[in-house]
Amino acid sequence: MPHDLNDMLEPGMLVQNPDAPHWGTGQVQSNINGKVTVNFREEGKVVIDAKQVMLIPVYE
Repeated sequence: MPHDLNDMLEPGMLVQNPDAPHWGTGQVQSNINGKVTVNFREEGKVVIDAKQVMLIPVYE
């Protein structure tokens, strides 16, 4: 159940996409019905399906 952790993501949290490490660290903008919008440093704003991708929280 990888999307269970994604359910806990809140706006302002920092995350990385393990499938796209070159995107750098991103900041969660919203998390609505399993769609997580993240603004990545290198890629810009991306909407991620939390059922498909397990985002990794970053604690700096």
